[in-house]
Amino acid sequence: MRFLYTLYMKLARLHGWRADLAMLLAGGVYALAFPPLHAVVVLPVAFCLLALAIDHAADWRGAARRGFMFAMGFHTIGLYWLMYAILLRADDFWWLVPLASPGCAVILAPLSALSAGLSRLVPRGTGRLLVLSALWTVTDMARVYVFSGFPWNPPGSVWEFPGLAGDIMIQPAAWIGVDGLTLLTCIVALAPLYGRVGRWACLALMVAWVGCGAARFSSIHDTYLHNPEVVLVQGNVPETDKIAGNSDVAIFRRYLALTHQGVAQGLQQAAGTRPVVFAWPESAFPGLLLEDDIARPMIMRAGQGAAAGIIGSVRWLEDDHHWRNSMVALMPPDGAGTMVYDKAHLVPFGEYQPAFLPFHVVPGEGMTPGPGVRTWHLPGIAPVGPLICYEVIFSGQVADPHDRPGWLMNSTNDAWYGNSAGPRQHLAAVRIRAVEEGLPVARAANTGISAVFDGRGHELARLGWDRQGVLVHAVPDALPLTVFGQYGRLVPLLLAIVLGLCGVWYAGRQGKAGLS
Repeated sequence: MRFLYTLYMKLARLHGWRADLAMLLAGGVYALAFPPLHAVVVLPVAFCLLALAIDHAADWRGAARRGFMFAMGFHTIGLYWLMYAILLRADDFWWLVPLASPGCAVILAPLSALSAGLSRLVPRGTGRLLVLSALWTVTDMARVYVFSGFPWNPPGSVWEFPGLAGDIMIQPAAWIGVDGLTLLTCIVALAPLYGRVGRWACLALMVAWVGCGAARFSSIHDTYLHNPEVVLVQGNVPETDKIAGNSDVAIFRRYLALTHQGVAQGLQQAAGTRPVVFAWPESAFPGLLLEDDIARPMIMRAGQGAAAGIIGSVRWLEDDHHWRNSMVALMPPDGAGTMVYDKAHLVPFGEYQPAFLPFHVVPGEGMTPGPGVRTWHLPGIAPVGPLICYEVIFSGQVADPHDRPGWLMNSTNDAWYGNSAGPRQHLAAVRIRAVEEGLPVARAANTGISAVFDGRGHELARLGWDRQGVLVHAVPDALPLTVFGQYGRLVPLLLAIVLGLCGVWYAGRQGKAGLS
């Protein structure tokens, strides 16, 4: 134990490039705590090393540099899967493969540098640790403002273990959101550096956390009175086939066959007690659905008996000459009645690119975002909130607060990122949104993972990665409006501000005690 402590302090006291390397490694280790590994045991190892390095930095600038390098290591390792999307266009962008995740890390790391640098202005001790936790949370929340927003892998998501353990740990998100879990995570991760009283306080915090989570989870029981039976169609179409464009007819036929099979199963399971809705993933239709008067009736004939079909398709708007990534709701009997939702949060460097880039990585001029979240009121179906792919990662921005839906429908195409951590981290975002809003979520993914979650974030069904088929399951009813659903990110922001002020006060009190 003494050897480990000595090693730790030596690492914390490093300077120059050696300190940079140590922080890069610490950040890389920190990434192991996130889905799908959930190695939360590394949290105190990595985060305490960062805090000690901040303590031993010469000034706030040195501390900011430590925070920057730590974030570089974290985001570079945590976002390694971005290279898979580049590899699909390797003939044109092979040189970008090693730059994908480090490039994103360079953009995101200044926020972590800011929190580390500002915390260094507070006197050393427990007060500084509390301020660091508060600032780390606030700057992590600020990632929604980087380009079109990139709040991927918030630290609070590390607790989304598979099964009951994860269900219990994420329940407080119904009150404080994933950002509130981030705040608690930072506090607990720094426990080894507090005094004896502080460590006991962290233990009490964990006991209360588990107790509250278990109480909420066990007190809620799903009902099935209002929402539909969903048929999630997972075509498992490789992205290379979609890009090539020479398999469009075969892809369409595959989806029609799976839809016919799934709706028949759904009608049997629903037994007339609830409507059946089928859903295809993001951009699943190989063409322009709204302009195809032949395809729409074919789709509804395949899904005969369904109350609606929700199809992912791109569309072209003549009025502004821009593409949109859309979700289209088709009504029986022939798909003539439609409702359209356009994706509002576009993927940076994927669906749009900042003007400062001297080269094009997005085909054409990219896409244009839609106006934002909305609720669909489809005939005979409980109100549904459509979400396309990336949009589901935005805490507090997935449901219309003025027209609350009864369930959320998320369509996505994670085939771009291969069989990597990316699709699993994306699925974790879906799960935590269900808890925050108290709304069940159905997710249709092209290559997986398709799933259904209830309003507690409990997984009811899934169709795994790289499988072709249908997932048929009833969507449970929505839970009552949660505290977070009503007040949103204001709750964790206020908690972080209060903790930061308490840290400043406590640091000042410690300083006065030391002088006396």
